[in-house]
Amino acid sequence: MAVANVTAASAVRRWSMLVVISIGAFLPMTTWFSATAIAPQLTQLWGLSPAGGAWVTGAVQIGFAIGALGSSMIGLSDMVSPRKLIGVSALTAAAANLGLLFAPSVSLLLVARFVTGLALAGVYPPAVKLVSTWFSRGRGTALGVLLAALTLGSAFPHLISAGAAELAWHDVIVATSLAALAGALLILRLGEEGPYPFARSAFDPRHIKTLARNRALMLANLGYLGHMWELYAMWGWILAYIRAGSPDIVAGSSRGASLLAFFVVVSGGIGSILGGIAADRIGRTATAAAMMAVSGLCALTIGLAVDGPSWLFVAVAVLWGVTVVGDSAQFSAMATELSDPRYVGTALSLQLSSGIALTFVSIHLTSFVAETVGWRWSFLILAPGPLLGVVAMLALRRLPAARQIAHGLM
Repeated sequence: MAVANVTAASAVRRWSMLVVISIGAFLPMTTWFSATAIAPQLTQLWGLSPAGGAWVTGAVQIGFAIGALGSSMIGLSDMVSPRKLIGVSALTAAAANLGLLFAPSVSLLLVARFVTGLALAGVYPPAVKLVSTWFSRGRGTALGVLLAALTLGSAFPHLISAGAAELAWHDVIVATSLAALAGALLILRLGEEGPYPFARSAFDPRHIKTLARNRALMLANLGYLGHMWELYAMWGWILAYIRAGSPDIVAGSSRGASLLAFFVVVSGGIGSILGGIAADRIGRTATAAAMMAVSGLCALTIGLAVDGPSWLFVAVAVLWGVTVVGDSAQFSAMATELSDPRYVGTALSLQLSSGIALTFVSIHLTSFVAETVGWRWSFLILAPGPLLGVVAMLALRRLPAARQIAHGLM
């Protein structure tokens, strides 16, 4: 009876801690797309071209990629407490985001966005690792909940921006900076590691070589790259796409476009939770492959929906929003399951840094295609990413090491 009570208490504890970590990660992640959500105002203020506007988002991606890569190269996530790393990084993101209010030039504005991305590299991977210390079984669902929170954080600035008639763009920056500050304080005050901690290790360059020789992990990372080729370009440009391709929804104001962009991005939270539940029941590789197949189809067909009724455009966009990120948590879960337990933090940072670095290319390529042929067909360039991801997942399923995934479910 005593053992049963301890087990029940532990189960309650892990779910309450998941809520704390998810909220603590959600709040600083609002700074990721804070400038993207007010891109029309910044474009007018600074006279930016579409390519220049791409740098507002791209600078964050570069900062995150460099931060995550640097963290993986020195094994920072495996040497420092995830709670402390998240807290300090969230404080840095809040300060850098607030710096947008005082940037005297476009160059310094981009520097502020770069530092924001650099700081967020200390929030996302450690949060995944911290949640994983609380869940041995049910990890896919738990990470799905975490990714839902991070997705909400990415979408939140669009919701604030939808009130542009009442709020100045400065208010969006202040609100997201305060949110990041609150997230830092929450994690530092209440965040704890769970009963399944990963071993801490000192930096050794051989760790990277060991991870690179892990074929199963590399296939999981290849699937992640295909997923990331699509994800952030879609998130980064969906507002511009809605404005250009669906005038009935915009209806003469920016409010309708911002609200739809919010719902498209935030619907990924539902996808993340559903993806996590499915992964813990039918397997991670199968779930990821199914999500990418549907999201890739949406990338191919949303251009056809532009000339159709508004409800069809909205349906395709929201379905894309659900599936484009619904598999993301499963790649992180696979990294924790396929890598050496001593190097989990490094494996996560390496996976995320390579994926985010790739998004810089897809974001700029999408804007180039939009300037060349128009927005309607610009998202076609994203479809090869999820196709590659599906192929990688099918290849991973055939490896004996795949039995390490989701306790044998693959």
